[in-house]
Amino acid sequence: MPQLRRLTTDRLRVFFSRLKDRLWVRPLFLSVLAVGGTFVARFADGTGLAKVLPRIQLDSVESLLTIMASSMLVIATFAVGAMVAAYASASVSATPRSIPLVISDDVTQNALSAFIGAFIFSIVSLISVQNEIFGHAGLFSIFSLTLLVFVIVIVTFVRWVDRIARLGRVVNTIEKVEEAATDALDRRRHAPTLGALAGPMNPTRDLGAPVFSPTVGYVQHIDLETLQSVAEDANCRVLVTALPGTFVSARRPLLRIEGCEAFDPEAFAVAFKICPNRAFDDDPRFALVALSEIADKALSPGTNDPGTAINVIGSMVRLFTLWVSPLEKGRVVEITYDRVFVPSLEIDDLFDDAFTALARDGAGFVEVAIRLQKAFRALAETDDPAMVAAAKRHSRMALARSEQAMSLQDDIEVVRRAAAFSAV
Repeated sequence: MPQLRRLTTDRLRVFFSRLKDRLWVRPLFLSVLAVGGTFVARFADGTGLAKVLPRIQLDSVESLLTIMASSMLVIATFAVGAMVAAYASASVSATPRSIPLVISDDVTQNALSAFIGAFIFSIVSLISVQNEIFGHAGLFSIFSLTLLVFVIVIVTFVRWVDRIARLGRVVNTIEKVEEAATDALDRRRHAPTLGALAGPMNPTRDLGAPVFSPTVGYVQHIDLETLQSVAEDANCRVLVTALPGTFVSARRPLLRIEGCEAFDPEAFAVAFKICPNRAFDDDPRFALVALSEIADKALSPGTNDPGTAINVIGSMVRLFTLWVSPLEKGRVVEITYDRVFVPSLEIDDLFDDAFTALARDGAGFVEVAIRLQKAFRALAETDDPAMVAAAKRHSRMALARSEQAMSLQDDIEVVRRAAAFSAV
């Protein structure tokens, strides 16, 4: 019998975080609100407001609702087409990994929801008006609501046109991925072990009994509240070996159990959400990989856009500067899961995700190689010893790649001077 998933606050947080990114959620909410607004106007007839409210001609209300009903469906269809074109542009010009961030754009979702909600409101109200459901007060209420919906649609349309002109463009996509990376890195640096005790990154096989994944895919989320509860029931300790972003299979352990011999592996495995793709929320390394892919595609012979790679390098410097910046005391997550051990992210892994592909494919571009060395130098001037060592190591590797890729000796000398700091 499959183990039932516990309904925890952490699991609810992830559920609602995923739910708000679904395209159908906001249109559904506004459609229900539109239908409700139509029937709320019916109650105005029983309040005695008909004596003080001005009379509205039935033909004028029908004309307004007819215009809205005929135009909103066309605009909604046009909006969907523009959104699909923006998603395709983001996939081709940037990276397919950025599509979830482009889809979750608030302005675009609000615009589509407003257009569909206005269409539903106009259809329901038009049917109600033509069947003489409303009295004088109700008719005035519908007229007022129609004007309000018109204003909302016009303001939303103007904002949406400004956004859709930039949505899916490389610069806009870089901004969205950097924002996602900033959020993920900021959360992780304030909770390096996710509220658990610090554990080893690669525990040896003698450190406990392994629990393997029932499916093949990427770990998107770990419900530590469930792990803590199950560990307390079994009176054992849990060593997490697969952080969010890890690809797991039938022989890749999710965790190891210490302190007890008899336990239910499935009770621990259900705490891991495993999906075919990675997600940005709890996986800072995935955001760095996505940024690196954008720069890598820009450096391909078919695109030949080193300026985009230079923009991405600037984003990387900002992200790693954030990683070593002082913590905000009020946001530091305390240790609440004392039976769970979680490894923290290694700076070497973060640098590998961010710079390896970029340095490899940008080695032949002198402007990219110089900008990359300047970025490493800026990161090597921080007060974090691990980041200084990682920056110098990647600087030397990037220099070695440039020396092999460049044919002009003057270009090589310029890059060597920029990388001179790494030899110290």
